[in-house]
Amino acid sequence: MDFPGKSDYIDIHNHDCAGQVSGIFTVESLLAHEGKKPVKIPGILYTIGIHPWYLNEDNHNQLISKVILTATDPLVIAIGEAGFDKIRGPLPELQSKTFEEQVYIAEEHNKPVIIHCVRAWDELIGIHKKLKPVMPWLVHGFRGKPGLAMQLISKGMYISFWFDFVMRPESAILIRSLPKERIFLETDGSGVNIREIYKKVSADLDLTVDELKGIIFKNFTEFFRLKDL
Repeated sequence: MDFPGKSDYIDIHNHDCAGQVSGIFTVESLLAHEGKKPVKIPGILYTIGIHPWYLNEDNHNQLISKVILTATDPLVIAIGEAGFDKIRGPLPELQSKTFEEQVYIAEEHNKPVIIHCVRAWDELIGIHKKLKPVMPWLVHGFRGKPGLAMQLISKGMYISFWFDFVMRPESAILIRSLPKERIFLETDGSGVNIREIYKKVSADLDLTVDELKGIIFKNFTEFFRLKDL
């Protein structure tokens, strides 16, 4: 299995990757409703999860079965994106039930969880407290306040910034406020160049791009429990 090197740009959350890009390591999010399968491509590994936008009572069992089956693939290194959305999605009870089921799958296979969360932070933190997971969680697409980010980090979670927000000057306040060992960067299928995101964040942190690469590489090895990289 191909994992990133210390000199790679790591894109922790992307969709619909066109293929290998030299110098970039990508974690591609496969969504259970799409029916896509992991394909061995150098520089790309996968997650599998049920996005709340595409969940309903009729397809729940089918989607959970897809996650259970795909989670065993060695190319799949995490479960997700999974989580909660109070703007778009089914009833909260179904979202919570389905998220908990995916956490159990992640724990069974010793894989972390990638989280989508919109206006449901109390629900997310409550389930984390209830389930007490061993494997770490990563909240992707974050653009909230520093206090909320630190609350999540205090529970052992990691933060990946929303691609559009992180390029804005005002994002520097959040970026500088967080422990560097808990952050990741992503493009989320936007087509934004991950190199430009690294350039912006490294400047915010008064680091070189290579120094930031080293920090995020170490975060990757910790998050995915890869002792030998």
